[in-house]
Amino acid sequence: MGIQKSISRKRFIGSVPFLAILPGIIGSTRKEDFYKLSFSTLGCPDWSFDKIVDFAKEHSYTGIEVRGILREMDLTRVPEFSSANAIATSLKKMKDRGLVFVDLGSSAAMHLPKGEERTKNLDEGKRFIDLAAKLSCPFIRVFPNQLPKDRDRQETLNLIIEGLRELGEYASKANVTVLLESHGELIYKKDLLMVMEGAAHSHVGLVWDICNMWTVTKEPPEEVYAVLKPYIRHTHIKDLKIIDGKEEYVLLGTGIVPIFHAIDLLYKNDFPGYYSFEWEKLWHPEILDPQIALADYPVAMKKNFASLKPKA
Repeated sequence: MGIQKSISRKRFIGSVPFLAILPGIIGSTRKEDFYKLSFSTLGCPDWSFDKIVDFAKEHSYTGIEVRGILREMDLTRVPEFSSANAIATSLKKMKDRGLVFVDLGSSAAMHLPKGEERTKNLDEGKRFIDLAAKLSCPFIRVFPNQLPKDRDRQETLNLIIEGLRELGEYASKANVTVLLESHGELIYKKDLLMVMEGAAHSHVGLVWDICNMWTVTKEPPEEVYAVLKPYIRHTHIKDLKIIDGKEEYVLLGTGIVPIFHAIDLLYKNDFPGYYSFEWEKLWHPEILDPQIALADYPVAMKKNFASLKPKA
């Protein structure tokens, strides 16, 4: 109303600078601007980098989580990331499409005992940290994985803590944060809290994989979030059903996981990170093809967020 009083309708319609910024003013009030969507390349193992970024732009994603390109899981060997010139070209492709790298998924496991295999995994983590810094990517993901029955449980948790501290310290020099995924046998909130408190490093945090945790623990999302909120930097979002006694990944909101309950908790608490769709096509080739599942995810998320009451 103030604008209409101060200038004539003719001047208003003819105000090119104002019209240029009007979409931004209107857009700033939309719920879509308060959540960010990404997907893991685990969901499209046979797509080229160019196809991934084009699809992401077409379907309203703003981030990409890299977990392999064309089935190469060591990202330092991926041609698009293998040299300074290749990285510059890849970053330009991302920028031109309004995309950023949100996480690099390593296979580094922190639970291993001291020895050659543990050193190899920690070295992988460090190589991924170095690459993340070059890609302006804030996070790398590492695994806790197993709590072996033939080893003292606390000893294994201590190994995970030590690995996170070492990588966190290394990452701090590159402005990268190392994220432990709730995965494998480290999925109960009390265990994850113990590890996070033990690591106690500003460059160490968590990937909250709601499905990984809930399908085993059945701990309600609000209880998990209340305990782990200070450490959650990134999410993995997916849903599943139990069919003939086996887990089968399904489109978001069509399974048994209280996934939107968790998503809504994050949203209502102003989660600043990405809601990252992890469609595990590489490990489960029988599930729906990526062009279906990855296209459905932003539609399902938009529908869910539109149903929420506006924030106060």
